Amino acid sequence: MSQENTEIKIETAGFFDKDNEKFPNATVLTRDNSGQVIITHEGVKMWCNQAFFYENKNFIEAYGNVKLIQGDTIDLKSNYLEYNGDSKLAYAKGNVILNDPTSTLYTESLFFDRKIQEAYYNNKGKLIKNPSDTIISDIGRFYIELKKYRFKENIHLKTAKQNIYSKKLDYYTESGLAYFYGPTDIISEDTNIYCEIGFFDTNNDNGYFIKNAQIDFSDSNIEADSIYFDNKINYAAATNNIKITDTINKTTSKGHYAEIFKDIDSMYITKRALVASYQENDSIYIHSDTILMTGNEENRVIRAFKNAKIYKSDLSGKADSIHFNKKNGLAKLININDQLTNPFIKTKKPILWSQANQITGDSIHLLFNTNNDELDSLFVFNNALIINKDSLGAGFNQISGQKLYGNFINNELRKIDIVKNAESIYYLRNGENELVGIDRSKSGKIKILLDNNSIEKFKKINQIDGNTYPEEDFLEELKFLKGFYFREDEKPNSIKDLFIDDPKLILKKINSLEIKN
Repeated sequence: MSQENTEIKIETAGFFDKDNEKFPNATVLTRDNSGQVIITHEGVKMWCNQAFFYENKNFIEAYGNVKLIQGDTIDLKSNYLEYNGDSKLAYAKGNVILNDPTSTLYTESLFFDRKIQEAYYNNKGKLIKNPSDTIISDIGRFYIELKKYRFKENIHLKTAKQNIYSKKLDYYTESGLAYFYGPTDIISEDTNIYCEIGFFDTNNDNGYFIKNAQIDFSDSNIEADSIYFDNKINYAAATNNIKITDTINKTTSKGHYAEIFKDIDSMYITKRALVASYQENDSIYIHSDTILMTGNEENRVIRAFKNAKIYKSDLSGKADSIHFNKKNGLAKLININDQLTNPFIKTKKPILWSQANQITGDSIHLLFNTNNDELDSLFVFNNALIINKDSLGAGFNQISGQKLYGNFINNELRKIDIVKNAESIYYLRNGENELVGIDRSKSGKIKILLDNNSIEKFKKINQIDGNTYPEEDFLEELKFLKGFYFREDEKPNSIKDLFIDDPKLILKKINSLEIKN
């Protein structure tokens, strides 16, 4: 006899038989018309049509409509079952069905270790969690107390809206949470997600993904160190090393925190935010602390604020904020007047550099051709000032006025009109580039034609007064127009320069999702 605490008990059997020649050391138990053979052992109860009981080994072989129940946690059915009362290990095979209160597992063979309360299979299984989740895998283990399955190899988790494919997955039957460890694809009607570590809440249709995480929408792609996604509202939040590629609007956005509201075509990105808008022969880059983009392809609006900058190969600028409306092709460079709160601060107006020209004013507007995205026009409102360093000397050509209008040809500034209260300082040179005098005058209007980064024609209209000075007579108080502020050291000459005065950035730590039994 086995020890009392591991003794298998036969509760009911229609027929008992012993035949040592046919069945050495076994008692054969067979059902009758009144019911099945019933066997119990330390909290489990088993039913079958026939059993072979090896009493000296405390071992049962059960055949036909086998059922094993452990309290209210496990309901196991199969065609055949082996059970060892000493090791408390059960082995079931043939149409195996394992039920727990929240799910049902189907497989061809299953081990159930009662000592550690784990069940496992290694020849394919299918788990169904009502009402929507189905999981297929080659290998699976059920941690009964945790209500958790761990699946391995060729995993397919099907929910109401997603198909999830992974190499290693933990699934909690009560909460519907699925944790991924290894390359994982989550595919829905209009969204594909990839990660190598993450989880998905199948009950609430949202998830969190890290390690090479990316989301592919039909018209855009998000990559980041970590991404949270809520499929119900088509919302994503991304953290660290973000890259968002928009194939419809031909833009790439980068930063270290972003939120995307897909249904309303809205996104904002911060922490060294950068948006690159691609054109046929060039690209425009906008950088600021935070960039907000709203609207669909035809109505896209980009708002960059706090230390905003713009850069392309032949034009750059900066302002407190930059607003760009794709529908009308209008970009606005806007500054906040800090002197309203602190009169001792020197106001830095919005600024634009076009070739060798520095252009400032209270506000600056750039108009793009909406057909080809090329620069079309320039508008500077109030206190317009152009500064162009004299090519050979230390002086500065300067033109100021109430307003400025400019025209671009092939993305190059070719024509400028200064309107109302125009003033100018211009260094005159002959054909040998010798300085012949310095002109300072006032006019009602000034027209300028530019070619190859130099002034080709300079025409004053309704000149009020003026004088041409020899260099030695051009006194210091005459050299600068009102509002002169040369800011060449602020000019971005590359994409890298856009970030040169950003505060130090400390990236948020991304915590890994550890495997826990």
